[in-house]
Amino acid sequence: MFRHFSRDEAKTLLLLGVPVFLGQMAQLGMSFVDTVAAGRYAAVDMAAVAVATSFWIPGSMFGQGLIMALTPLVAQAEGAGDRRESVRLFRQGVWMALAIAALLMLLFLSISFLLPHWEHTDPQLSGKASEYLFAVLWGIPALTLFQVERCFLEGHGQTRPGMIAGFIGLALNIPLNIVFVFGYCGFPELGGAGCGVATAILFWFQAASLFFFVVRTNSEAPGLALPDRFRLKRLVRIGLPGAFAMLNETAAFSLIAIIVAPLGVTAVASHQIALNISALIWVCPLAIGSAGTIRVSTMLGAGSVDGAKRARVTSLCLTLMLACVLAVFLYIFRYSIAAVYNDAEEVLELAGLLLICDVVYQFPDGIQTNTLCALRGWNDTRAIFCITFLAYWCVSLPLGWVLCMTDWLTPAPLGVLGFWLALIAALSAAAVLYLLRVRHLESLSVEEMRRKIGR
Repeated sequence: MFRHFSRDEAKTLLLLGVPVFLGQMAQLGMSFVDTVAAGRYAAVDMAAVAVATSFWIPGSMFGQGLIMALTPLVAQAEGAGDRRESVRLFRQGVWMALAIAALLMLLFLSISFLLPHWEHTDPQLSGKASEYLFAVLWGIPALTLFQVERCFLEGHGQTRPGMIAGFIGLALNIPLNIVFVFGYCGFPELGGAGCGVATAILFWFQAASLFFFVVRTNSEAPGLALPDRFRLKRLVRIGLPGAFAMLNETAAFSLIAIIVAPLGVTAVASHQIALNISALIWVCPLAIGSAGTIRVSTMLGAGSVDGAKRARVTSLCLTLMLACVLAVFLYIFRYSIAAVYNDAEEVLELAGLLLICDVVYQFPDGIQTNTLCALRGWNDTRAIFCITFLAYWCVSLPLGWVLCMTDWLTPAPLGVLGFWLALIAALSAAAVLYLLRVRHLESLSVEEMRRKIGR
């Protein structure tokens, strides 16, 4: 594997990946600011924001998953030197973004009207969650347009604009939350709903800021064009399996949280700590993998299967090196990290055990994330969907339930630890399957490769 490692490629990947990482951290920072602002106002408002977010995040992630097909297609067009095609793809991406936004707005509007009428739910909590959801849905068109702009720019190898927009948005999120949550500058106190207003405004700001970079990259891109059935169909055909794969993962983790809930506060709190830390660390392999998608797509567009393999292998090596560093750091400081969330002795003990699982988890998760991103560069999203479904729904959930709740495979039920062992097994299986798939694709001839990515 290491004979395909390239130092020059590694430098390129890091130049692309570091801004992606920083941009993702800025987005996480915005969510943190919303939670803190709502919590400072009232506990019920913080809970309402959490409830509403559990509805709109999966839906918006599904929409963004559809749009992500744009990045490899634009990169392939740029790699082939076809700038006109990248412009056509951008314009059709805008049409798709508007259609997705309309559907999501209708869905969230319906949920916001239904929430106050849910039985067995605190009326104040459901009412405030409804207000937040109604406020944030007006920013959905901007969010989908922002995603199109970011994918277009990343397809050109420009990852810094997304980072810049993210950090400026984070800086503005604090004063906007203060104004709308607590009622300053003549605005009424909106509580948790104020976080939704601030988020919607920030989505429009971020879309407007990236538009400037799009125009600077290609002044022809913002022009008007009628919907193109062929390109829209291609975007949906490539994007839909990837979007369902993201939904698979999100739904599986949500179901795990529901299953472990009856195990008690200690188990749930420890699981949440380990899951939250894992999600934060996952941004690192995701950033390198996103850079790998860009490089693999560009190489394939230029007709170089060997170049795509070199980019993929170099990206994988960087991911494994980083996983070693993160694993050592996590193992040494596992109790200190867990104590940031909760200092109860029983929670720290169990969370420390789960974080040891998180140490092992870094390696299969890094491999599968990295190789999955390479498959996106090949437009091979159907394989991603199939492997994700197999890993989470055929391995992780059944095996996790058996290990967690029964003594069929162990002397006694392992509780929440069983699910973490099952996740490691599932991600290891996914990593192997992804590697087999990408190695098969890398064995194709140039003509076969062009037919594959041209579908």
